[in-house]
This record gives sequence, C-alpha cells and structure tokens, in this order.
Amino acid sequence: MHAPIIKDGVVVVVMQEQRFLMIRRAAGIPAAGWWCFVGGALEPTEAQPEAVIREFREEIGGWVRPIAKIWEHLHCDRSLRLHWWLAQLLEGELRPNPAEVAEVRWCTADEIEALPNLLDGNRLFLREVGRSLVELPEADGT
Repeated sequence: MHAPIIKDGVVVVVMQEQRFLMIRRAAGIPAAGWWCFVGGALEPTEAQPEAVIREFREEIGGWVRPIAKIWEHLHCDRSLRLHWWLAQLLEGELRPNPAEVAEVRWCTADEIEALPNLLDGNRLFLREVGRSLVELPEADGT
C-alpha cells in the first residue's frame, strides 16, 4: 500500500483593525460558495512566501508582504497540507477575480464563525491560532 500523495498549499491571513479578510469561493471551482481565507496550491519549486504573494494577487488583485508562517494543518484525509501565513496588506485597490471569488468581507473572528458554509479548517484555525492574533498589534501591520 502506498502512502497518499500530499499536496501543499498556502493560506493567506490578512488583518486590518482586528478584522480578517475572507472570501466566498466562486461557482465552478472546488468548494464553490464556501467561505475561507485566500489561498491555493504551491506550484512545483515555488517557495511558500512566493505562493502567498501569487495566490493573493490571483484571487484578490492586491499585494501582500508575507510576515510569518503561523500554523500548519494536515487535512483529515492526509492528502492536503496547508501552510498558514500572516501577511501585511500593501497599498492598492483590491479587485477580486470573479472566476475565483464571489464575495469579499472583512470579518471579526465571531463573524467568521457565524458565516454559513465556512470551511472546517478555517474554523479550526480560528480556535487554535486566529483569535490570539487579534491581540497582537503587529498582526495587522499597525
């Protein structure tokens, strides 16, 4: 029996004024209609910080500066390992890519937990790491 192939991805955690940037995934892509943080798969040979910048740019159209990896989560079926990165939003207008993003919201941790169709890993992140970020002044780049 072969071990499952693990795919690696990044998740981009951006905060401003104690609110997290959340997206609702567009129709026609995996987990369509579900709420989550910005993120996606690493390309072959791509470093995680590079993937953070690229994925954010592709989905939201803005620019971020990766600050630090803050969490790692292996999906329950062990096929997907997500590397969660705190990132600072840089200047510029956000322009969500309609092929990937149906809606964008800035949410408190409580508002995120109340979202319908929140991907489970996002809820786990909030409980294990995300809520503590609200207490850190450097988390939102201020």
